[in-house]
Amino acid sequence: MSSARTNGGAGIVHVRTDPRLGDFALRPVDPANDAELLHRWVTHPKSAFWLMQEASLTDVEREFMSIAAAEHHDAFLGLHEGEPRFLAERYDPAHVELKGLYEAEPGDVGMHFLCAPTDTPVHGFTLAVITTVMDMLFADPHTRRVVVEPDVRNTAVHALNEAVGFRIERTVAKPEKDAYLSMCTREQFETARDALRTRAASEATETPGGTKSR
Repeated sequence: MSSARTNGGAGIVHVRTDPRLGDFALRPVDPANDAELLHRWVTHPKSAFWLMQEASLTDVEREFMSIAAAEHHDAFLGLHEGEPRFLAERYDPAHVELKGLYEAEPGDVGMHFLCAPTDTPVHGFTLAVITTVMDMLFADPHTRRVVVEPDVRNTAVHALNEAVGFRIERTVAKPEKDAYLSMCTREQFETARDALRTRAASEATETPGGTKSR
């Protein structure tokens, strides 16, 4: 993980335009100002795998203040068309989450992400979010591989991880869960991203009559 860290201000650190869903961006979490919003997200029943269901507002603010002060951990608020819609965390797995559970390599970066719970999901939105987060991580030339440890029961995120290039290595036992240790190299992500672009272009192709091909 690069030693360069983002300042605590509200500046955008990464932008990606999705060909179908528009502009996505990330900025550092502001613990004081973002805590109320994040508390609603992480305590929602749909966010059970974030493991903060019982957290108070104070708990959430303290958690993100701790991350902001940490040497090996960062948190970002994700925006879609300028509106807060997701959360991402970047960490050094040699020091956070996976310390002692696998053999870390230079250039390894850990990642978590959470889409804001909604009753009106948009098709392809979560895939666009994880693609944006991965795009941000690999924009750092020091990043060689992204490492994740999702709960073995979280089948939805396993499918998303596979779609952007992750491969499950093995199961690891953590205090809070059994997790699939999964890896994605820069080359695997680029191959998966190109395949997703090709698929999106194919789905968007219109026939001469103006309807989408099926």
